[in-house]
Amino acid sequence: MKTYQIVGIGNAVVDVISQSDDSFLDLMGIEKGIMQLVERERGEVLYAGMESRVQTPGGSVANTIAGAGALGLEAAFIGRVHDDALGRFYAEAMQNDGVDFVNAPVPGGELPTSRSMIFVSPDGERSMNTYLGISSELSSQDVSKDVAGKASIMFLEGYLFDKDKGKTAFLEAARDCHEGGGKTGIAISDPFCVERHRADFLSLIENELDFVIGNEAEICSLFETEDTEEALKRTAAICPLVVCTRSGDGVTVVNGTERIDVPVEKIVPVDATGAGDQFAAGFLYGLATSRDLETCAKMGNVCAREVISHIGPRPEVSVLDLLRAEGLV
Repeated sequence: MKTYQIVGIGNAVVDVISQSDDSFLDLMGIEKGIMQLVERERGEVLYAGMESRVQTPGGSVANTIAGAGALGLEAAFIGRVHDDALGRFYAEAMQNDGVDFVNAPVPGGELPTSRSMIFVSPDGERSMNTYLGISSELSSQDVSKDVAGKASIMFLEGYLFDKDKGKTAFLEAARDCHEGGGKTGIAISDPFCVERHRADFLSLIENELDFVIGNEAEICSLFETEDTEEALKRTAAICPLVVCTRSGDGVTVVNGTERIDVPVEKIVPVDATGAGDQFAAGFLYGLATSRDLETCAKMGNVCAREVISHIGPRPEVSVLDLLRAEGLV
């Protein structure tokens, strides 16, 4: 069985991206700048309202794994798609990105492949409207112990916590990875996701995980505080490695008693979609290749900077070349 440097487990979502202004968002009743779950009928209405569409394989952790694969890591992704046009597109696109899509599209299922309608505003903010479809049905049956147990790094997506069988799959994957000597971590994903499952998140972080990656709002949501420093302190007390992205204020990494603050080069985003996902790709690439934590954070910043410079959640140029230009590899 193949050994992977990084394996992700999360929602397999086809992103459908369109540019729109704030008046369109108001007209369609779309809340700006957040991810909202929608039912199938609402998704069809929003899809029909898009003036132009760019279609790409997405999903938070899937984007991270694709980014890590593009940097050269042996990478795999565990997700669930239907054997329909979008599902086959997704599986093929992940393989083309250099990532092993572990599970074949599921034939005969009732739910279609998941999709997210993403509206990008002129200021780069993205408003995501996601119909989860079949991806939310991921369970332990989709997670091969042969894959999870041979992963050096396992990265889990918080969004899957919305169903009990997703939580169970997480827990089993994390334990299989640990048994094989790997490290496991989570992308917190969304403060609203934390609000729905705070106790479960905190238990998983404290008892099963080696690292956690999130932005300020997500980290603060863990402990129901608006004080980022307090949230960082409390998260670091239960998790060995905490990585907090702080938008234009840079990145804070807390490793036990060690704290590292890494600034970012501020640019005006074209599309903020995937910024956190690609930061994680760069950071975890550094971790997988035994870089120090400051270098890991710098790598993450370079990856995030590339992805917000264009429409879409995945790199359009060789990020490895960008890392070389920065003297990081």
